[in-house]
Amino acid sequence: MLRLRNEQLTIWDSILPKEVLELSPELKTVDRLLDDERFMEPFLSHWNIRIGRPTVPVETYLRLMFLKFCYGFGYETLVSEVSDSIKWRRFCRVDLDALVPHSTTLIKLSQKYGDKIIEDLNKKLVTKASQEQMTRNRRLRTDTTVTESNVHYPTDAHLLADAVKTITRQANRLCDQVSGTVPKMRNRFRSTKKRILEIGKTLKRRSHEAVQEVRNITDKLVDKAIETISDAHRIMDKVEETWGEQISPALKNTIEKLDKLIHTTDKIVNQTLQVNSGKTHIPQRVISLYDPDARPIQKGKLKSPTEFGYKTEITENEDRLVTDYKIHIGNPSDESLLLGTVRRHIENTGRIPYAVATDRGYSSGKNEAALTELGIKRISIPKKGKKTQKRQTHERQRWFRRLQAWRAGGEGTISILKRKYGLGRSLLRGHRGVSIWVGFGILTYNLRRLAAMN
Repeated sequence: MLRLRNEQLTIWDSILPKEVLELSPELKTVDRLLDDERFMEPFLSHWNIRIGRPTVPVETYLRLMFLKFCYGFGYETLVSEVSDSIKWRRFCRVDLDALVPHSTTLIKLSQKYGDKIIEDLNKKLVTKASQEQMTRNRRLRTDTTVTESNVHYPTDAHLLADAVKTITRQANRLCDQVSGTVPKMRNRFRSTKKRILEIGKTLKRRSHEAVQEVRNITDKLVDKAIETISDAHRIMDKVEETWGEQISPALKNTIEKLDKLIHTTDKIVNQTLQVNSGKTHIPQRVISLYDPDARPIQKGKLKSPTEFGYKTEITENEDRLVTDYKIHIGNPSDESLLLGTVRRHIENTGRIPYAVATDRGYSSGKNEAALTELGIKRISIPKKGKKTQKRQTHERQRWFRRLQAWRAGGEGTISILKRKYGLGRSLLRGHRGVSIWVGFGILTYNLRRLAAMN
């Protein structure tokens, strides 16, 4: 049963002195912002269930997640810190004689509510700030960055070894669930580990012959992965044949997980065979068995030429409030994203910006024409390639250069979001998980930004 608020008062509210219960100015402002009823609407529209055990109050959940992303706590540390602080308990609407929600409960709630609710909360906060004139929306700047997935550096050999290990464990778990009526899989852990160690020794030679030897060893790992997939299919077929329509939900869930692992491993095997045949540029390349949506992304950085994760688009106004964000699978061109970004900004703020500033990656004649049709007066987007004399004169105008200087400040916002609010690396996996992680990080940043402005 969905519970929005904790309405029950306790005796401590009247006994404790006012100084103990007084919140800091920032928490007081954030508390007031989150008290708006419009932040309850997404939960009511998606999870307004009248049966079952009462959930953690939504107001408590939102405030706990704010503190988590504000201070970079883990779930266990968050529960511990809130339990020990009277002021944080008051901010989170947790009574002094009550238990703070368990860390696993918060994890399950984040997965349950999903990324769409977090996206709605961010939109409603931006709309509220615009309607109440807490922020201006005359200028817009947008840029993209990479939110890395929480995976180790991907190589074909390690991906195949991970696949063999994980499929074997999941298949044996399935065998245990059917009480041993199906024989367990052959354990290939040791042989795959030997192949990985062979690759490490071979690469120390740093010769051209070593590259071919590594490919030969990787071919052996491919054979191991194919054998493992065949054994897993045999076990699944045997279980379905034996149990038929009597398969329990738990057993069905295990089979679905195993089938998903096999499907991802098939992709890894195919891309490995392509690499060994000489084709190194593979579109939609899988870089993780556990996060199949993550992709290698090149942004031209000297420090990290290739990053592994998701492309994140950040849009903000002149008050450095993030008015829109979007998580993209792969590396779509910035040019193709601009029009959708501006339209979402207008929808969220209810106002057409006077000026738009981006880097040259967004440049195209179609984009400038489309932005002009939307009613934007000043468009500061440097043109790619060779410029005509007329274009050079246009880009030397004072307003154009000032907008470009202002646009460069967006790099600072991205840096803060990545260093302090978790956008550098997501600890949740999959496109949905990364969207939840990034959404909460931006919601926390926006709340603190509005608290600092008011």
